[in-house]
Amino acid sequence: MNKIRIFSTPSCPYCVALKGFLKEHGFEFEDLNVGTDAQAREEMIQKSQQMGVPVVEINGQIIVGFDRKKIVQLLNIKE
Repeated sequence: MNKIRIFSTPSCPYCVALKGFLKEHGFEFEDLNVGTDAQAREEMIQKSQQMGVPVVEINGQIIVGFDRKKIVQLLNIKE
């Protein structure tokens, strides 16, 4: 089972696209709204050294942005 956490905001189109992509492929994930959750925001900055969203954590590995190629590789998605 993959552990997927997404640091996002509701107004971010790349965040929405990323979540849609994961749902389309049947993956469950934890969605952390860094716009309203200060603790999640601090965790995201600490892990990624970035303030932009989305940041996705897959099994402990951090990906900044909706890097489809890397996400497909890490989750072994057949396209």
